[in-house]
Amino acid sequence: MLFSSLGLDTSTAIRMFLVAAMETGGIPFAVTHGADRDSVIRGAIAYRKSGGKFLTAGQSLDVLREAIQNGAKHGAR
Repeated sequence: MLFSSLGLDTSTAIRMFLVAAMETGGIPFAVTHGADRDSVIRGAIAYRKSGGKFLTAGQSLDVLREAIQNGAKHGAR
């Protein structure tokens, strides 16, 4: 239900995660134990204020499509 509310199916969401993980060289978000939402939001605000940028859903899909297309050009499956 979450992915469909974003206009995605599960396999597209997983591919987006994998592409982002490859681009960042690791998990593309902070992994924490028991983080409360306020601290996560404060962290995102601090990241943005320090010049960090977030992709829009459309930009994420464009990155994913390009990665899939480039993989197909190089014979990746």
